[in-house]
Amino acid sequence: MITIEPADPFAPESQRLIEQLSTELAAITGNNGKSHFSAEAIDAKRSIWVLAKDQQGRALGCASLRPLSDDVAELKRMYSDRSVSDVGATLLDYLQEWAAKAGYKDIRLSTRAINTRAVAFYLKHGFEQIENYGPYVGRTESVCLSKTL
Repeated sequence: MITIEPADPFAPESQRLIEQLSTELAAITGNNGKSHFSAEAIDAKRSIWVLAKDQQGRALGCASLRPLSDDVAELKRMYSDRSVSDVGATLLDYLQEWAAKAGYKDIRLSTRAINTRAVAFYLKHGFEQIENYGPYVGRTESVCLSKTL
């Protein structure tokens, strides 16, 4: 059984997962993705950082939401170590419910086009490709996706 709980993004288990994600992203895309994420931003109002844990309390995955606007949240640093199946889907379900309760109408994200596994995951879970937004405008290596809640 997987549990999702809000956590401190600066805690050692959070930092371990962030570093694992950065290493994996660098291997897949040539970029670790750190330039578009700041753990300090999670302290903002209507933001959340969560960890997925197994029955023994071991952190298996992480993800965060932060506001892009009053109605739109941005999904950042979603990662699963893939040691247990369905961690990503469980994280996503939790964050979608949390976002709706927080008053968001939409969740957006950006990933690299070369990260086909991530793109396929989000499309499978109801996200649709949109025009690139914010810092991703004009960046052909980025794929932006959105889901209405």
